[in-house]
Amino acid sequence: MTTQEDRGAVTPSLAEDGPRSAAPAGSAGPSGSTRTWPSRARLGSPRAPRRPRLWFEILLIAVSYWLYSLVRNAVPEQKAAALRNADRVWSLEHTLGLAFEQSVNHAVNSVTWLIVAMNYYYATLHFVITIAVLVWLFRRQPGRYGAARLILFATTAVALLGYYLFPLAPPRLMHGGSFIDTVLLHETWGSMASGNFKQMSNQYAAMPSMHIGWSLWCGLTIFALARAPWARVLGLLYPTLTLVVIVATANHFWLDAVGGMVCLAFGYAVSYAWYGSLPHRLPRTVPARRRPGRPRVPHRPWGRVALRRRPGPSAPAASRPVAPRRSEPDPAAAVPPTPPGA
Repeated sequence: MTTQEDRGAVTPSLAEDGPRSAAPAGSAGPSGSTRTWPSRARLGSPRAPRRPRLWFEILLIAVSYWLYSLVRNAVPEQKAAALRNADRVWSLEHTLGLAFEQSVNHAVNSVTWLIVAMNYYYATLHFVITIAVLVWLFRRQPGRYGAARLILFATTAVALLGYYLFPLAPPRLMHGGSFIDTVLLHETWGSMASGNFKQMSNQYAAMPSMHIGWSLWCGLTIFALARAPWARVLGLLYPTLTLVVIVATANHFWLDAVGGMVCLAFGYAVSYAWYGSLPHRLPRTVPARRRPGRPRVPHRPWGRVALRRRPGPSAPAASRPVAPRRSEPDPAAAVPPTPPGA
């Protein structure tokens, strides 16, 4: 039998020997060791911005673009399906009353210097402006660089799914569409869509348009983060002008631009889910990373060591340290008094 006193003595030991997982994080066990347990809130918390590393970003961008080009060009061209889809898109735009691509193509092609400039615009600025914005973010907005870069990468990744599921011929390759291939006609150098470079790129990957996806990413990023009003205005004009260029050169339907916008919205959703905020709401700068086990050294300008100056003779009296005065014994008090009559 177990007496009431024995039950009282056994109960605390059973509570201590219970499941370890029930103990709170950081609680000490019977041996005095502290155990930490992962917090559910921490596992579901958004990722904190980190300072980017130059070598890693260059390697990441190079490898990502190589994989993007490899996958995009490896997608089956499916010429017959791409031409059928182009006819369907063109018919849908006619139904909507917004089939204006052919009129813009012929009107701009009549001005030789303008269409040649647009051909070079289409072939070069797509990469130049995007890389320039990434460099600007890396140098001026390091705390927001990771979130903005994730938007661009997620947008590009989901575009590959569109190339695979919906092959689409550009207007310049349609049969009976009377569109003008402006790069081929004016022999413009640099475009992989026509001419000597057409074998290096998938000709039937027009939906969605990454010219619009990337340019709109650049424009919104500049508009949200730039301080100069003229820069913010140019940020909004860049995707607008890009839309005119892709239509005038007969490289895309305007519905391809809508597909690029949808991909960009997906990229923003991925970045928001990862960081818990949009890039412009994140801190502009973040502290530099420290290696584990290395003490943090405060930053000193120009590498000089700041020494604490001692107050000199010219320093005011209020700033001088005053040492406490020691009380010295009185010599007269140390001699005993002479009694009267001695």
